[in-house]
Amino acid sequence: MKLTAEVLRDLAQPSNVAVDSKSELAGDVSASAADDDKQRKGKELDPLRRKPELRPIPAKDLSRLVQLTPWEVLHTLGRSIALARRGAGRGLAEHWGCLKYNQALTGNSDSFMALSPEGRETADYYKALQSGELGTGFALALATRLLNRRYPDHFVSIVPADTALRAGWALTSRDSGPRSGYRYRPQFFAEVWRPGEPSRVFPIACKGNHSGLSTSHTQLASASAHVEAVHIGAWDETPCLVFSTELPLDGPLTVHTLEAGGKGGWLDTPGRDLDHALEDENVYPGIQPPAQGDKPMEPEPGYHVSPDLYAWFQHALARTTAAGLTAFAGDGSATAPYLTKRQGQRHFTGLTHAATDSVQDARHRFLGIDFVGTDHVFRLNRKRVEAFSGVAEDLFRHLEEGRVEQYRREIYARRSTWPRDTWAPRWNGPVSIHPDGSVLAMRLLRD
Repeated sequence: MKLTAEVLRDLAQPSNVAVDSKSELAGDVSASAADDDKQRKGKELDPLRRKPELRPIPAKDLSRLVQLTPWEVLHTLGRSIALARRGAGRGLAEHWGCLKYNQALTGNSDSFMALSPEGRETADYYKALQSGELGTGFALALATRLLNRRYPDHFVSIVPADTALRAGWALTSRDSGPRSGYRYRPQFFAEVWRPGEPSRVFPIACKGNHSGLSTSHTQLASASAHVEAVHIGAWDETPCLVFSTELPLDGPLTVHTLEAGGKGGWLDTPGRDLDHALEDENVYPGIQPPAQGDKPMEPEPGYHVSPDLYAWFQHALARTTAAGLTAFAGDGSATAPYLTKRQGQRHFTGLTHAATDSVQDARHRFLGIDFVGTDHVFRLNRKRVEAFSGVAEDLFRHLEEGRVEQYRREIYARRSTWPRDTWAPRWNGPVSIHPDGSVLAMRLLRD
């Protein structure tokens, strides 16, 4: 068993991550989709509507060898699940779930990242959970890098799709409004934006497995159905990204990824004041295909952001992103106003179970920047450690007071100025700071 200090050092150590995005992969995924449709036909089920023509991502946009630290991956995962509402924390402490993977990954700058002995042992019991969550962390970290390279003058925000969609559609029987009844949808949206300008939205589906390459083919074929469930603008013109992270028990991990092109995804309409509260809409579910001659087509299952919804959807994405940040900082009272009733506002205002709550009452300084947020003390290899998650104090005050427009202007202006260090000397532990102003840090507590 490693010493706790060694575990913390390992979390800050960059390692190589292999990226697979070749024409052979696209062909294998297409064949897997065809095989799945054949099996569905044998069961008298309709074939799935999938994103057509998935293609490789050019190496100039996403390198085939990327360096990441495990701590950066966990930070990305923690930010992505802050609004997940999957546990008894009711959304206030969901993001601490990323810390269970503190010892799941291993590697260094001269090797490829892989599962550690603890990660391999965990996979024997919690395969789907571990591979799915770690797959999310790797996929979103790479998606952000890809879009930052393609849109260097923009900011990239990752938004949980279910939370954003719930502001307009009833996703389950518990939601009020006309229910879609369609279980396929992307897990996330990437919003690429500049202050005061139209933004572009990319649906993202990400999966993971401990099995092998053939399973990744199946997962990517399934992911193509998930991203196809949301159309922004014209039929089949919404660009998207799909990922499957292969985490084998006896070798380095590989992220398999493809994309679909298109001219859509643009929310090209003057936006609304993002400081104003968002209200639930009741959008009738379904995606309208183009007419065949004079004959209108029946709507396909899914979620269609039509031009009349562009301004509203841009508003929903920005407010949902703000809610994720304040939740990551542990402030339920600041989070609730950013969510609608159907998005789960009450989960941030009611009583929470013991040991699952987060409170925004901690303050630390990392690499010359003051942060406010919440902390969590637990034992790692029998030693007490402290984890801290939060947001830069000046930016958090904007969010706390409802100033989303000002917050977005400032993170856009500062997007390339944040420290990239992976270790905070005064704190004496791993640190990850994202351009959205969020931080995740951990250290050994001394007696």
